[in-house]
Amino acid sequence: MLNRKILFGLVLMVFFPSHVSGKEEIPATETVAIQRIAQMVEENIRTGAKNGSAHRDAHFKAHGCVKAQFRVLQLPDNMSTGIFAEAREYPAWIRYSNGSGKVQDDSTGDGRGMAIKLMGVERSQSGTQDFVMVNHPVFFVKNAADYVEFQQALSQDSPIKFFFPGPNPLNFRLHELATVVAIRNKKVLNPLDTQYWSATPYQFGDSAMKFTARPCDKSTHATFTDTASPNFLRENMQKHLDSGAACFDFMVQLRTNAVEMPIEDPTVDWSEKDSPFITVAKITIPSQPFNTPEQQKFCEDLTFTPWHALPEHQPLGGINRVRRVVYETSSRIRHELNDIEQLEPSGF
Repeated sequence: MLNRKILFGLVLMVFFPSHVSGKEEIPATETVAIQRIAQMVEENIRTGAKNGSAHRDAHFKAHGCVKAQFRVLQLPDNMSTGIFAEAREYPAWIRYSNGSGKVQDDSTGDGRGMAIKLMGVERSQSGTQDFVMVNHPVFFVKNAADYVEFQQALSQDSPIKFFFPGPNPLNFRLHELATVVAIRNKKVLNPLDTQYWSATPYQFGDSAMKFTARPCDKSTHATFTDTASPNFLRENMQKHLDSGAACFDFMVQLRTNAVEMPIEDPTVDWSEKDSPFITVAKITIPSQPFNTPEQQKFCEDLTFTPWHALPEHQPLGGINRVRRVVYETSSRIRHELNDIEQLEPSGF
């Protein structure tokens, strides 16, 4: 009798050949879906700006934007590609945020984001390399078509409709709902003590990867976890960096199993047992004051997108193709309404 995993793989090769080959599979209706999503995002930003300045449609509330150093380690030949081709340091800005499209108390269950912008990246068209992450290893929307339904549910202020779009149980998105529940139930007390993941896949030379930023050994620094304030995440970050530096291990997970590590479905976790994360860089955030009006404004004017990238790290999969248009639209409209030029920083 065939092993179940082998049998499952054979079925996938028959019905989903691109899933197994690792090539991107772009549905014929995806372009229209992405255009619709971008339209809804633009409408949301323009509507929100009527009562003040324009803001991001997601990850609205920032906890802080900090200066950092991203030090690429000396790596073996099979890991030396793109940003990781040589051991060197990059200056970086890192923005920490809540995932919601509105400002709310930090005690409210929500995703948390860590967006890294490396500067001085010569072969990148933007001059930068962005690594955008959330505090969960998988995403809760599979593809562009589903993302349209998610945005429509949000616009009706009824996100539950996305998970239960009708009376037919076959259409329920229970797997996606379980992911959202898991994200909302995570207790994050300090952004600097939290692990973040890419959730979506990216090119890694001739292979593919996901990546994560994991805090260094917590025993080396004090932990600040007060929750009295509605902005306790920002305040705990500042207390942390008043007392000393913070650091993260930046790690990549290579795609080693074409069947169980899909490119086009970011709701599927890539098994660390099959492919452990490998440390490729060290992130150091030195002690610094960041909680100032000037730095907060600078942070809000920055644009983070997975598509600020070297060709060796091109974003892969439908959700990243959605992000390419949506992030560009969000940044362009936001800067236009706020009368601010879109610029990429080249240093501190």
